[in-house]
Amino acid sequence: MSSPNHKQTNTSLTTTLEALKQLIEIVAKLRSPDGGCPWDKAQTPQTLIPYIIEEAYEVVDAIKSGDCQALAEELGDLLLQVVLQAQIASEYNQFTLAEVAQGISEKLIRRHPHVFGEIKVNSIEEIRQNWEEIKAAEKGAISGENQPLSSKLSRYARTLPPLTAGMKISQKAAAVGFEWDDVEGVWAKFFEEIDEFKQAIAHESKAQQQAELGDILFVLINLARWYGLDPSEALHETNLKFIQRFSKVEAFAERPLTEYTIEELETLWAQAKAQLAQQE
Repeated sequence: MSSPNHKQTNTSLTTTLEALKQLIEIVAKLRSPDGGCPWDKAQTPQTLIPYIIEEAYEVVDAIKSGDCQALAEELGDLLLQVVLQAQIASEYNQFTLAEVAQGISEKLIRRHPHVFGEIKVNSIEEIRQNWEEIKAAEKGAISGENQPLSSKLSRYARTLPPLTAGMKISQKAAAVGFEWDDVEGVWAKFFEEIDEFKQAIAHESKAQQQAELGDILFVLINLARWYGLDPSEALHETNLKFIQRFSKVEAFAERPLTEYTIEELETLWAQAKAQLAQQE
């Protein structure tokens, strides 16, 4: 990959602005009561939520794959969701895409005083600390008072994927002293939750079983934190590993998998694991 060029020419900037203008006009046309697309006109901010999440994950997948062409395409799909949300909001006089861009520009300038102001910094950690202090001051100015930690934890639970939220919540709670003395305490809690889950499966309602399963997962996240592991990445890799092995099982099978006994499938699974292990 060639080195980045941080000095965008006037020509390329003009091309970028023209392309964005065209996208904005296309989305407005799709939403237009006069000749627009019935599907696009029917969408609301709420109905578009699954597409935002899906496109964000597809961007991440393209980044991991290293496929620049795929990344450009997926970023376009994600950009469409931003423009579409802004278009819908503008139709109800809530805000415009210009306000969205202006807002993030002002935030970036405000949170980078070492670039746009006179603040001097000596490390990345100092930059991070300044960022957090400025962010906290912004939140305080908006609310009129310092928010309790529980408010921040609630936001993580609402806005992040569950595994990521669990890690952030446990990290923030631990930072203020809500923490086990050592990792053995975490392990003890894990086995305690396993027993409670077994009890719930045998005697409790589905809702209680779900709650106990959640407790197990949260303790596992805490174990991951203690050992410096990423539970989201761990599960992602396990999913990929399972698919890879399952693909081998399908390749080994000489008839539909539904016609095999579980013992026969386990034999094929063992063969798949062994072959893949030899390839590592």
